[in-house]
Amino acid sequence: MAGLVLSPLIATAQQASSVALVVPPQAAAQPTLPDAPSALLISAVTPEAGTSSSATPNEAGDSDSTDDQTTQNPSPQSQTTTQRPTHQETVTVNGKQVPSDVELDSHGNPIPLNLQQPKRILGFMPNFRSVSGGAVAHPPGWKYNFQIATHQAFDYSSFIFLGITSLAAEGINSHPVLGKGADGFYAYTWRGLLDKTDGTYLGAWFLPSLLHEDTRYYAMGNRRSIPIRALYVISRQVVTQTYGGNETPNIAGLGGKVLTQIVSREYYPPGATSFGVLATKFAYSAMRDIAFTSIREFYPDVAAHYIRVHREKAARLSAKDVQSVGNP
Repeated sequence: MAGLVLSPLIATAQQASSVALVVPPQAAAQPTLPDAPSALLISAVTPEAGTSSSATPNEAGDSDSTDDQTTQNPSPQSQTTTQRPTHQETVTVNGKQVPSDVELDSHGNPIPLNLQQPKRILGFMPNFRSVSGGAVAHPPGWKYNFQIATHQAFDYSSFIFLGITSLAAEGINSHPVLGKGADGFYAYTWRGLLDKTDGTYLGAWFLPSLLHEDTRYYAMGNRRSIPIRALYVISRQVVTQTYGGNETPNIAGLGGKVLTQIVSREYYPPGATSFGVLATKFAYSAMRDIAFTSIREFYPDVAAHYIRVHREKAARLSAKDVQSVGNP
């Protein structure tokens, strides 16, 4: 009687075992590690459409065995997906998706690093009145020029430089009539603030808007030799361009410096308003502009070189890590 009861169960077990022998469990395919850094290792990993980041028991067999395989042999994709950067907005330009914060040229292509003019040099020096090579500049005008001049005049870094220059002027006793010590430093500081503010609004807003001169700096870039670029930097003191893009004498830039010295006679004591003193201050102002413009001209080359070296080093380290994982 027991044999009659157990015989159907034994037959069913034999059929199940035969099926198990005919259909082996599906082995999870292990990706091959690359010999050099690939896009999988140096960029964000994006799952393909219609796929899932984790396998279900129906896709990879029994769930317990799948968990064991994942623990013992994690795939490179599972390791890199834990380092995904935060979401970055993109825009469509000429049918291509590019990050929204990437500056584009007139053809919609990203501007090379060695031609990009950052808003701040070294992270703190204001550079709001420079245009990247090949970029489409914002149309100048009364409103736009006023906004840029205000941003430039009251940027936090401007006050840092004001403190440094006032301290230096007090230290070398540039104007003995202003005194020394704390009182002298205060006298230099508030007058320097007026000088800086007057010069910025006159040379970057009022006169350029009145004369239709675009006094922003358009860098030459590495298309020419260093001496030619240095001469170009110096020439920008006396040459600028009109709203239409034609070269013209830099009346707005030079006139702003002259008017600043004339206005300063109203708040400097008589001993600091002679023609010789004002001419010296005018010369110092021009020299500061040339020095800062030189930084604006050559800084993109230095920054691009540093970034390129950093990326090459990161690629070498990634390749080394991949080889170490492939050859434990």
